[in-house]
Amino acid sequence: MGLISNGTTLLDAGAIDSGVAKGSMTLIKTLTASSSANLSFIHGTSSVVLDNTYPVYKFVLSNIHPQTDDVAFSFNFRDGGSNFDAPKTTTFIDHAHNEAGNDDAFGYGSGRDLAQGTGEQFLIGGGAEIGNDNDQVLSGSLTLYNPSSTTFVKHFIARSIANESRDYMWHSRVAGYANVTAAIDGVRFIMSSGNIDSGTIKLYGIA
Repeated sequence: MGLISNGTTLLDAGAIDSGVAKGSMTLIKTLTASSSANLSFIHGTSSVVLDNTYPVYKFVLSNIHPQTDDVAFSFNFRDGGSNFDAPKTTTFIDHAHNEAGNDDAFGYGSGRDLAQGTGEQFLIGGGAEIGNDNDQVLSGSLTLYNPSSTTFVKHFIARSIANESRDYMWHSRVAGYANVTAAIDGVRFIMSSGNIDSGTIKLYGIA
């Protein structure tokens, strides 16, 4: 059975059609928050594809706004079970500038990296978190490589920009790997407290 989009065959009998340009992005799923506890993408649920159909998957986050002031936004992976707790080793770098224009920062976020940790991986650094003023949101992306591999670790890179509660703009970058041989079949995004008030996350497959 084939998968056809706008008259173009993308998948035929489980194989990517040769007519699909390498590097092209195919939208798989859009989740829109509305006072949501989390936004989760699980393979095989609600038309989500997160397997060997694509070698690379990209999540694009737009205007993620928290209900609660001064909270962190993070993600985690599921590796076949029911929990989002895959062990991860990461590195975290961020820099910031405040609205007053009289302070800035750049450095390694030693409190935001993980060493074989199973907890949430933060997407924003700094001493404060995302604010819930009307003009304070987070946007960015998470790229996950070969999540279906059962041989190698699963690498990922994330990048975000966020307005935090003290009126600083933080540009944060995190990279690492999920240190499991099992396939990654789910990704969850969540606030450290309270719900996700609004915002969208789009999942793309990259051929």
